[in-house]
Formats: sequence, C-alpha cells, structure tokens
Amino acid sequence: MTNRVAYAPQAFQQMCKQAERDHESKKLVVLMERVKRKIAERDNPALRADPPSAPLQDAGNRLPSRSVPLER
Repeated sequence: MTNRVAYAPQAFQQMCKQAERDHESKKLVVLMERVKRKIAERDNPALRADPPSAPLQDAGNRLPSRSVPLER
C-alpha cells in the first residue's frame, strides 16, 4: 500500500495560489517578449521578413481549446 501525502486545506490553497501566480507570471513574460519583438520589428522592418517560424514556437506552448472534443 502506498502512503499518500495529505496536505492541510490551508497549505493546499496556498499551493494553488502559488501555481496560479507562476502561471500568470509565465504569461506575462511571454507577452513582454512578444511586445519586445514587435517593437524591434517596427524599428527595423528588415527583421519582419525573417521570422515566419516565430508563430510556430508560440503555437507549441498554447493549451488546446476547451471547445475541442476530447479524443480517446
């Protein structure tokens, strides 16, 4: 039989809040990088022709849409 760790409700809520903050900060970092890239493209139009691969990198980090039916 395996031992399961039972966290106190307060500790579990704190872990959930921390996970939510981590997720929000990650989204903020991605947004800031996107804005920096757009500013760089605006300042130097030569950069714009090069990165069609950039959206492909962002697509790999996205979560699937909730409207898509689950496949089994």
